[in-house]
Parts: sequence; structure tokens; C-alpha cells
Amino acid sequence: MKILIADDEKQLSGFLKRGLEAEGFECIEENQMQNLVVTARQYSPDILVLDRMFGSDDSITVLDSLKNLPAKPFILLLTAVDDVKDRVEGLKAGADDYLCKPFDFDELLARLWALSRRRSQTGQLHDDTVSAGNLVIQTDSRLALVDETELSLTKLEYDLLLYLVENSAKVLSRERILSRVWKSHSDPLTNIVDVYISRLRKQLPENSGLLLETLRGNGYRLRPKN
Repeated sequence: MKILIADDEKQLSGFLKRGLEAEGFECIEENQMQNLVVTARQYSPDILVLDRMFGSDDSITVLDSLKNLPAKPFILLLTAVDDVKDRVEGLKAGADDYLCKPFDFDELLARLWALSRRRSQTGQLHDDTVSAGNLVIQTDSRLALVDETELSLTKLEYDLLLYLVENSAKVLSRERILSRVWKSHSDPLTNIVDVYISRLRKQLPENSGLLLETLRGNGYRLRPKN
């Protein structure tokens, strides 16, 4: 799990970096708010621990830019002001969680692990995932999700769907699919691929944003709907 710690107090950010690295996190520090979006784009952190105030500058002014990055991080906002309106403002601006200073390190850890679980559940982790349309496949846990809803797939359905997603928009011949999914170079049951393609079509919900095509004489293609 990669964490970007953004705070203009170098002593605090250094302390958090040492403590979180000791817990197994990979950490990057940034002490200048004007560099924050560039640093986040460069390192693609999973979670951003972000101080609310950098001197007189309010960091919620850059939350929209952070949330529009190609690999958008979950954001834990830190503040020295324990005010309900302040917290609501930060959450409405795009923060995923809020923690008031001074805070207990164990509470920070608990909140980071909670955000980590949320990323895993929504398929937003950068590693061990592939996606097409609104479909995300977590290859480490063999889960296929559309808008956080898990598809109920058999082993062969999962293997076929994963192969199609890995080759999204490409035409895959029956022979290639048999070789990859069934580990076979012959087709004793001539319609087996068609059967599983049909089953996957029924599994993909309307909101998947995907179309699973049969191209007669050529093969099969999974592509985004126009």
C-alpha cells in the first residue's frame, strides 16, 4: 500500500513516514501544496494523508484536481480544527475521511486500514486488477465486480471473462480461447465456447458498459458500448 503524506510541518510528516513505514506501508512525503497534484500524479499513491491547512492555504482547493487524476487516491484529511462545519466542508469537497489533530497513531492506522479495505472492495487498488467499462476484476482474489456488485461466476466463466478483459476490444478466435481457457488445442465439443460466451452475456449486467460480440467466422470480442 503506497501512501503520500502531505503536510507543511516537516517534523510531523517525517514522524508519520517513519511510523507508517515501520508498519509496512510505502510512503512519500510532500511539504509544498503547489507540488501536490504533480507528486500524486507521479507516484500514484493508494491513499493521500493530507493536512487541511498549508500555512494560510486551504488544501481542499486542490481536492477536485486530485480526484480527477487517472489513478485517484483515497484522501484522509487532517485538521487542527475540530468543527462539524469544517469536517462537512472537507467531505463534500471530496475527502474520504477526516481526522482531527492531535490524533492517536493507532487511530490513524485504523483509518488507513479501513480506507485500504474500501479500495479493495471497490476494485480501486492499482495492483492485481484489470478492468473494462465498469467491470473490475481483482485477480488476486478472483473477484469480478460491476459497480461494487460481485458477479457469481464459475471457475471457467471467470477464466474466460478475465481473458476477454485482458484483451478488451480485440477479436479472439475460438482456437485462442480454447488454448488459453480450456488448455486444449482441439475442440471435441464444437459449441463449448459459444455456450460459455452465452452464459457470460447473461452474467454481465446492463450497467457494465460492455458488449460481448460474436463475430461469425472470426471469433469473439468484448468491447465498451458506444
